[in-house]
Amino acid sequence: MKSRIKRLLLLLLMLIFFQHLNFAQSSNIDSLQKLLKKDKEDTTKVNHLTELAKELMYSNPDTSIFLSTQALHLAEKQKWKKGMANSYFRLAACNYLKGDYTVALECGNKALRLYEELKDNNGKGRAFGVIGLVYWNQGNYANALNYQLKALKIDEEIGDKIGISKDLGNIGIVYVNQGDYPRALDYYFRALKMAEEIRDKNQIALLLSNIGLVYDYQADHFKALEYYFKALKINEELGNKNLIATNLGNIGLAYSNQSNYHKALDYYFKALKMDEQIGDKTGISRHLGNIGELYYTQGDYPKALDYYFKALKITEELGDNYGSGTWHGSIGKAYSKTGKFKDAEIELKKAIALQDSLGSKDLLRQFQETLSQLYDTTGNYKMALVYYKKAMILKDTLFNQEKNKEITRKEMNYEFDKKEAAAKTEQDKKDIEARRVKNVHYFVIVALGILVLSVLVIAFIQWRNNKHKQEANLLLQQEKEKVEITLSELKSTQAQLIQSEKMASLGELTAGIAHEIQNPLNFVNNFSEINKELLAEMNQEIEKGNLSEVKAIAKDVIINQEKINHHGKRADAIVKGMLQHSRSSNGSKEPTNINALADEYLRLAYHGLKAKDQSFNVTMKKDFDDTVGDINIIPQDIGRAVLNLINNAFYAADLTPHGQVKDPDFKQQPTVWVSTKKLGDKVLISIRDNGNGIPQKVLDKIFQPFFTTKPTGQGTGLGLSLAYDIVKAHGGVLKVETREGEGSEFIIQLPVV
Repeated sequence: MKSRIKRLLLLLLMLIFFQHLNFAQSSNIDSLQKLLKKDKEDTTKVNHLTELAKELMYSNPDTSIFLSTQALHLAEKQKWKKGMANSYFRLAACNYLKGDYTVALECGNKALRLYEELKDNNGKGRAFGVIGLVYWNQGNYANALNYQLKALKIDEEIGDKIGISKDLGNIGIVYVNQGDYPRALDYYFRALKMAEEIRDKNQIALLLSNIGLVYDYQADHFKALEYYFKALKINEELGNKNLIATNLGNIGLAYSNQSNYHKALDYYFKALKMDEQIGDKTGISRHLGNIGELYYTQGDYPKALDYYFKALKITEELGDNYGSGTWHGSIGKAYSKTGKFKDAEIELKKAIALQDSLGSKDLLRQFQETLSQLYDTTGNYKMALVYYKKAMILKDTLFNQEKNKEITRKEMNYEFDKKEAAAKTEQDKKDIEARRVKNVHYFVIVALGILVLSVLVIAFIQWRNNKHKQEANLLLQQEKEKVEITLSELKSTQAQLIQSEKMASLGELTAGIAHEIQNPLNFVNNFSEINKELLAEMNQEIEKGNLSEVKAIAKDVIINQEKINHHGKRADAIVKGMLQHSRSSNGSKEPTNINALADEYLRLAYHGLKAKDQSFNVTMKKDFDDTVGDINIIPQDIGRAVLNLINNAFYAADLTPHGQVKDPDFKQQPTVWVSTKKLGDKVLISIRDNGNGIPQKVLDKIFQPFFTTKPTGQGTGLGLSLAYDIVKAHGGVLKVETREGEGSEFIIQLPVV
């Protein structure tokens, strides 16, 4: 739902902006074309070219770009800055509609610089608006808000109430994308109030639609319908067919979100019919896609695909890369549901490539998450993790707290500047009045000059002291805020690193489990193939009437079936064991066989590393005390600690330089020993390696969070720290014994409770 509502917001935002700039198509296209044939190569022709480009920008953006480029070259030839600025602005708007945001941003900034040179405030406001649109669609909400606030400031200065209403609505859209719906509604209602004051019905209808979309976001679909129908009524009175179709589509979306699919489909087809009548291909594509989404929601994926492909065909004809990317993603999603995973992968990659080229971060993140889920479903866990990480990075970029703070700071700075300007105006009035009074009472002031001077000196001293005190307090407050922000960022970073450590452990466990299960599955597959051949042979012998051979074959089949059953049960036991030890911890202790736990995680760690590196070769030796029995622990937590220690031991043992082993029990072959022992009311778990040992100079730091001796990128520095905390939480102790050049031994000491 969220991606569809965002596309509706994009449409309404463009309509608000371009309607304010009077960009709607009109009936004077023919007259402009006739005038151009008669025009000389002068400023008049530049104006006519840009006006015709304005009229064609929705129906034929490529022609509009061509005409704007002609106007630009002609204006440059005449060195007419106003014409150049208008041409660049038109190019920015056309390329924005086509989805070429890089070119749109470049042209918008060139137009802005020229308008600033010309001191054309109206032009500056328009340029700020289109630049803000580009940044908004790229997911750069801080910059989008910055430019919309600049446009608002200019419109307030020149008293353009239509522009003020438009700017307030655009700012509301930025907050919608940040998920700050109360603030978004605040700006929308302020914009609506302004539009109602000036009786701008077009703007009122557009804002009512946007308010409805926000309520849809908040899942208040009944309230959304209320505003959609209000907007529809106004647009029907005005005869705005484009917006009537959009309102009908909005109503369909609200009914769809209420699971009232019959009504939703009815309104979607009404919207589609309206767009077909007026020839609005963008609207046709949007509503075809919405119908596809409706069928997708109901599980009718073939019908959904049919409508998605129709929508895609139109957006490709229009050169709408944003829309094409959206429908490629929807097609990929539907293919995935029908089991066509290869086709789904191709479509999702097309969607990702298009959204990445446009800089549309929000949809790019959604498609990366969908592709990650697809790879996870098909067992390609490596690529699933790659796209999952990419999506999480984009999510952090779009929604992290620092960006929200930046947006808030920009709004506060704008409000402060606004109040400061008002205060300055008021102060100027007071200064004029003071000078008048001063002139009237000039002789009185001279007579009291000495007294006044004394009072001013005293007041100045007090003011200076108070100012110094305030500056000191402000500095202390700023330093406090910096420390609090730094602490918050450190906590956030620590949480992310801990999660990375857990994900790394999960990857190693997964590889180990896969290897453990593969062996019994190979047996099951092989004996199944043999039985198939034996049964075929049995049929031949039955036809021959050779009963003795039939009985012998049947006996072999029974034996093989018993082996299949044996290895199937073995795989089942492995899965149940892994589920027992890998399920999410509920924080409660339970009796656990320490020997079995240590043995399982030793094998999992070995096979996990072997799966990642076939050259990995370390000898494993076990010595388990049968008297240990069961002890009360949280098995998932202790298992994680044991796994971290075993992985470290494998890593250290594999680094052992040949010829440096001194202990006769240690062989040159890299080796890891895992043993258990019961000593009174304690149980010991030992993990030992014949690696290089731990240098004495870093021995005191090894249990500190984020400390690691591994090369950059190979360790988080949290493995030993987490193991230490887990053992301590069980009332135990984690100790280390090491000698440089001979190896290390980590000993977990747990109480028997």
